[in-house]
Amino acid sequence: MPLNTSPTPTSRSGGCTLTGALSVTTHVRDAVSIIHGPKGCAHHNFSLLHATGLDNDRAVIPGIVSSALLESDVVFGGEEALLRTIRSACSGGAGAVFVLSTCIVETIGDDVEEVCSRDWPVPVIPVPTAGFLGGTFHHGVNNALIAISSLAGPVEKDLTVNIIGEMNLEYEVEENYAEVLRLLHSLGLPTNIRFVHNLNTWDIASLGAARLNILRDPSLVPVGEHLSRIFSTPYVPSFPSGLSGTLAFLQAVGNACGVDSRRALEIEQALQAEVLADFADIGDQRGVFSGPVLNGECSHAAQEAADALHIRVSTDPELPALPVHPSVGTAGIRRMLHRWRRSLHA
Repeated sequence: MPLNTSPTPTSRSGGCTLTGALSVTTHVRDAVSIIHGPKGCAHHNFSLLHATGLDNDRAVIPGIVSSALLESDVVFGGEEALLRTIRSACSGGAGAVFVLSTCIVETIGDDVEEVCSRDWPVPVIPVPTAGFLGGTFHHGVNNALIAISSLAGPVEKDLTVNIIGEMNLEYEVEENYAEVLRLLHSLGLPTNIRFVHNLNTWDIASLGAARLNILRDPSLVPVGEHLSRIFSTPYVPSFPSGLSGTLAFLQAVGNACGVDSRRALEIEQALQAEVLADFADIGDQRGVFSGPVLNGECSHAAQEAADALHIRVSTDPELPALPVHPSVGTAGIRRMLHRWRRSLHA
């Protein structure tokens, strides 16, 4: 269990629209992501994604190629360069090709959608990623998820749940998924697919089969709304955060799927009481919340845990730091309390 304080979350969820989209498309294992633009855009993002993968013990080479626009392409148009790159990607056995446009391509006016709509042997899907028009990292994630959902078709519904839009660049992505999986299992609900995390194009075909979509974060609500329109699938807007948030999550998921959540809630409440009892040694102390991002959700979860242990939170910088980070479920609170213990007992 990793106990080191994670670096600034914005380092993993900030940046340009192109990077956000690539954090999604490169997790489709049998697909190729074409960055339509100069080589530098591809080099920068390849290095970032490769290094982040290694940090998360995922030694995978991102499937990125560049259309490698030259100065002459910028002057006369880069559609021919894109055609050559798509042709090469399709000949290599890719299950799908995603075409992500850079800011320079949008500036010169290449008709990327028209090129992608031609008769190709595999799906060639454009993903809007021109950040200079006002897009952000999160816009890139949303645009990629919505574009990739076109690979799914009509299927019969079953009693499964999709996990939508995991933050593939965050340090605790697998731990957070495992916690959501644990909670779903307590309700007797199996998962369908992780959309999109480490899967193949043929897995995406079953996207519409799930009874419920669980979004990683409220910033993904546009994706949830899109999937609701296309597949009539309701969604829960976020992973659970904090102690009470975890209980509310169980109840919301149970209600959405028509499952009685009372037994799961009893078990989770008992587990939370056990976790708090394990950290009784840090109760009745004083500390100050610290963290690069103290948003409302994180702060609420941390304050709730502090109140449960009668820890008095101050603004005095001389007091021990209580690291605050996004805490998914009861397991996330446990990891945070481990960090608090280490700080208070230092």
